[in-house]
Amino acid sequence: MIATTHPLRRALCGIGIAAGLTAASAFGPAAAAPTLEPTIGSLAQYLDAGMVAAADGRTPTAIADIGSGSGSASGSSSGSAGSRASDAVGEGPEMSSYLAAFAYGLLNPDAAPPGANRWDCKPTAQNPRPVILLHGTWLNAYDTFSYLSPRLAAAGHCVFTLNFGKSGLLEAGGLGAVLPGRYGVGPMADSSRQVAAFIERVRAATGADQVDLVGHSQGGTIANHYLKFEGGQGKVGKVVSFGGTHHGTSLLGIATLGRMINNAGIDILGFYRPIIGASNVEQAVGSPFYATLNANGDTVPGVDYTVVGSRYDEVMNPLELGFLRAGPGATVDNVTLQNGCEQDVSDHLTMMYSPRAASIALRALDSTGNHALACTFNPWFFGGGGSL
Repeated sequence: MIATTHPLRRALCGIGIAAGLTAASAFGPAAAAPTLEPTIGSLAQYLDAGMVAAADGRTPTAIADIGSGSGSASGSSSGSAGSRASDAVGEGPEMSSYLAAFAYGLLNPDAAPPGANRWDCKPTAQNPRPVILLHGTWLNAYDTFSYLSPRLAAAGHCVFTLNFGKSGLLEAGGLGAVLPGRYGVGPMADSSRQVAAFIERVRAATGADQVDLVGHSQGGTIANHYLKFEGGQGKVGKVVSFGGTHHGTSLLGIATLGRMINNAGIDILGFYRPIIGASNVEQAVGSPFYATLNANGDTVPGVDYTVVGSRYDEVMNPLELGFLRAGPGATVDNVTLQNGCEQDVSDHLTMMYSPRAASIALRALDSTGNHALACTFNPWFFGGGGSL
């Protein structure tokens, strides 16, 4: 749908677009937000209305482009839809900041987060289910979980992850997929099937009947789809999601994040070609994908859900949109990250580099529940694992 003139700057916008619903930035709206329909043309108009001039005096403009050929007014473009998955291999270093992990992930797009994909790991009586980590849109396994994964491994969990939804420009992945390591861009049903196949490999290697799933952003939606449509029911004990796009997102979140970064001095909004990709189109509120996904309720029987949201999430709010409602035979714990810890101001991306978020995951996954909840300052946008 939209693209930028510099790949790294484009990525800074793209990494946050995965779960795009917000009525304003994390610091509050200056005025009532206009109505924004989930169409490319509406997004272009909204972007133009809030642009400020770049340092060289140029003012970026958004050009709606629904593609050639059979593109429709809903934003679909021509070209075949499809994607693939690959293992994350070769453990990268532990990171405490998302921006540092993102930079490493650009140069090492298929790196595994530390502690993950040790295929000789065997579950224990205390932690009987392997943990599968699911990244979000335009992200990868490493830059999402380089902070959380080693903590799970140190606590005795067998941790596994993959890069799913790998799709090129001509496969409906969008122009953003040209940048190394920008995965989770293909159709979400394809990604769900890739995750299902990976889970079967993990179950076979570990001998475990069930796994636990930890998803960030789109990863939470993939977990739900796997449970409902890819044979996951009965194979999953717990789901933990952070900033999950469980009920869809809005183009308003995409526009707000992009405009906020642009107005801070990074010229990322010289949009002129489509980059959004199939999964982001599907994640729009009211899409047919979500109508099908949630037609019979949010949950499946036999699963314990822990759903975490942040008040400072600039692209996934209000919080309630990401929360789940428990159906028969399921339990849901909807958690606001700042409850009891106001100094944690993590946003959509840095939530995965928050000591409090990590402690919530550890407590949710541990059958004994003996993990204390951490509370420390974690800065918005930069992250830092509580060390800043």
